[in-house]
Amino acid sequence: MSIDSLNQKFAIKNVLTFRTSAEGAIIADIDNAFSTASISLSGGHVMSWKPKDQAQPVVWLSEQAKVAPGKSIRGGVPICWPWFGAHASEASFPGHGHARTTPWSITASSTLPGGETRVELQMNVDEKSKTFWPHNTPLSLNVTIGKRLQISLTTRNDTAQPVTITEALHTYFQISDIDGVSVSGLENCDYFDKVEDFAKKKQQGEIRFAGETDRVYVNTKTTCVIHDAALKRRIHIGKSSSASTVVWTPWTEKAEKMGDMGANQGWRKMLCVESANAMENAVSIAPGASHSLTVDYWVEAI
Repeated sequence: MSIDSLNQKFAIKNVLTFRTSAEGAIIADIDNAFSTASISLSGGHVMSWKPKDQAQPVVWLSEQAKVAPGKSIRGGVPICWPWFGAHASEASFPGHGHARTTPWSITASSTLPGGETRVELQMNVDEKSKTFWPHNTPLSLNVTIGKRLQISLTTRNDTAQPVTITEALHTYFQISDIDGVSVSGLENCDYFDKVEDFAKKKQQGEIRFAGETDRVYVNTKTTCVIHDAALKRRIHIGKSSSASTVVWTPWTEKAEKMGDMGANQGWRKMLCVESANAMENAVSIAPGASHSLTVDYWVEAI
């Protein structure tokens, strides 16, 4: 659908408009009474979210992010689906699945009674995507932008057999500096430490950072909180139908190899706390059933 057609069908006056990025991706921009946000139709990717009472965005987007069709975007909320991490048997298949690089379509937009903006999307299915995932499992995304950011990723199983997925909303949060923040909510949880060849460990106290961190916390449904004294805020990360939480910061060596983390050690200004169903928390969806992974983000002043 063209930009003109999208604006005619789904735009909301003075709130929701569509444009094309410099690299050719279609972007929905939202600016309502509570916050601003942007969503790329390439990957169904929430790129940014900034409440109007915050001096800094809450969802981080790299200064060097490329917003191009078919390419993953550094920052925002990438969708990892229908597998998290590397594919179990096909090394050539894309890491974290194909949803984050596949075109999506807007299916509805609306203003809710409280003034929030709702945008609904569905992932397009073509012959290329069927090579990665041949199952008939429509994937949709509902995004509500207001004082809070709420995202729901729904997989429906329209096949005659159960299907098993792993998934994540791989959210990058903006922070003051990685040295000065901590994460609570995962105390005493078991996790697999990717930095140490997936060794299984137990979290002791809050999480603090002094080097590369890449952990999959399992069997946990709790809300997490990023404590950021320098920005005088706590970011709350609520979730439902998610039994895993992933915490990731690349640190210097890995970030420098990525090339799109931003100048002047831009990686220090972000932290990923991902709501997921990964590893032993894989989800089986019965024929005719649906599964929705939902997140709810809000900010508390300190």
